[in-house]
Amino acid sequence: MASPTHPTPTHQHILVGPPLSNNLFDTAYQCLMAAEFAEKILLTQTAAQTWRAGQLSLTATTPPQPILTPGQPARLRLVSASEVPRRTLTTPLGPAALLHALAHIEFNAINLAWDAVYRFRELPLEFYADWIQVAEEEATHFMLLQTQLAKLGHTYGEFTAHNGLWEMAIDTAHEVLVRMALVPRLLEARGLDATPPILAKLKSQQLTALVDILELILRDEIGHVAIGSRWFAYLCEQRGLPPTDTFFQLIQQYFRGRLYSQLNKPARLAAGFSPEELERLEEMFELTAKSS
Repeated sequence: MASPTHPTPTHQHILVGPPLSNNLFDTAYQCLMAAEFAEKILLTQTAAQTWRAGQLSLTATTPPQPILTPGQPARLRLVSASEVPRRTLTTPLGPAALLHALAHIEFNAINLAWDAVYRFRELPLEFYADWIQVAEEEATHFMLLQTQLAKLGHTYGEFTAHNGLWEMAIDTAHEVLVRMALVPRLLEARGLDATPPILAKLKSQQLTALVDILELILRDEIGHVAIGSRWFAYLCEQRGLPPTDTFFQLIQQYFRGRLYSQLNKPARLAAGFSPEELERLEEMFELTAKSS
């Protein structure tokens, strides 16, 4: 199987950013550990430009280090998912809380993309190009949500949030095959399922600006999950592993959360899931729902 290809970006930004290393892995670490969102966004955009200009070396100077906590605003308080307050859109803080939750997912997604670049070495050039593209697009998503949040008088970091995505990053830091299976194809794919019901609620409240943003995010996230699917399939082929069985074995081995959900089948098929995988996911979701 040939290495997956990376589409040529159709957008370019002219930015004057802070100085970056000329080494991709050091640059990825700098982006990953930037704490304030404005700095992380600027570093991400600058790094993506520098990569496209061919100015980042793939020769590592240091091995990857464990990262228990990536860069995030100091004021952000992380709690368990059950401790995050539930607010409906009709409450005074409801729209802001939803925006913050969505922004937190996108902020985590920036970190996850850069961690994939930083952590996993000696992979095809296209692997790094793909995850740099994901990091840049997640940064755009974050800023769209943060802009709307600011219009409501709030900013990212003000509300509590949970850390499930990064906990999975820690659990999968030892192996790129496991990371591709469980971050883009399991956790991020659940966003494909969750977005249509959220869109329906937003449309009922006539929150047009947020509907437009989420529709854009959904289109891009299908592509991001598809990138995870392609690299998972590539790695399975390189190692002589059956992709579908391996995927479900890894879910059973590593994932301890709740699995039931209404599948967004068209989005998942577009993101590289097979009909057999969707059937097995539905069976797994149903078993989880019955036992809860």
